[in-house]
Amino acid sequence: MTDTAAVPVSRLDRGRLLAWLQDYGVYAAIAALVLVNIAITPRFLSLENLRTQLVQVAPVVIVSLGMALVIGTEGVDLSVGSVMALTTALIPLYLGYGVVPAVVAGLLGGVAVGLVNGSLVAFVGVQPIVATLALFVGGRGIALVVAGGQLKDVHDQTLLDLGSSSLVGVPLPVVVAVVLTVVVMAVMRRTTFGRRLVAIGGNRTASELSGLPVRRVLLLVYVVSGLLAAVAGTLATARLQASDPSSLGLLMELSAITAVVVGGTPLSGGRVRVLGTVAGALLIQLVRATLIKHDLADSVAQMVQAVIILAAVYAARGAGRR
Repeated sequence: MTDTAAVPVSRLDRGRLLAWLQDYGVYAAIAALVLVNIAITPRFLSLENLRTQLVQVAPVVIVSLGMALVIGTEGVDLSVGSVMALTTALIPLYLGYGVVPAVVAGLLGGVAVGLVNGSLVAFVGVQPIVATLALFVGGRGIALVVAGGQLKDVHDQTLLDLGSSSLVGVPLPVVVAVVLTVVVMAVMRRTTFGRRLVAIGGNRTASELSGLPVRRVLLLVYVVSGLLAAVAGTLATARLQASDPSSLGLLMELSAITAVVVGGTPLSGGRVRVLGTVAGALLIQLVRATLIKHDLADSVAQMVQAVIILAAVYAARGAGRR
């Protein structure tokens, strides 16, 4: 038996601090960044600025929710950016039949990618990073072929309303992100699927031996991730009023993984922090917006994002060794 009294107090204190940072550090960072912006950024608290920030972060939140589920199973989905590109390429092809068929076609593209990723991981036994890397590379190429390598303007007003309209004063993309957050929270806290997902991420071998439908759960997780990425791609297309598969969704996988890890979901799986993931996405958006508003290049924001990832992973590892 380990004698806890023999463990140096400083090590215990350090472990507690890192565990606190993993669980609540993202909220403290957001609070600190908000206070800094109130002090140094003109009109930071204006309704126009707050609305802009929320609309811009909504697709990141939606994609990050799917990524959180995947990482909860000790996997990763590198294809989410390519799914967004494929969705934006498919929508204009079917707009002639109406908005609903066009949106459905885009969403089905995301589901198809999820089925491929999930089948490779669950049934073929390919490592998630390898399985999704294939469509990370090839998915955008497929999207460019579908779109003929061209940016296409979108003029259908019903579709454009998805990115610009509001519900009781709240932008529709933000409403969608909030609703999906509530749904994912309910799934993780109230359903058998959520409990199975966490169990599989904690110990896949033990889950298989206990009779859990591991392959089915893994397949569904990647399908959900692809579907949520397609939803984000649809909203982004509507907001930008154009289909641009060459740039839409670029580096989205990095933003989503950052949001999930910073939000307290460990890369080792077995835990999913939904609200933490949303907070992580908000933190990324605030960091990027703050740097840009003060005339710093977006490349600087990406370097800061890398530092945030390293800090979050360090906190998670330290907390795990407590």
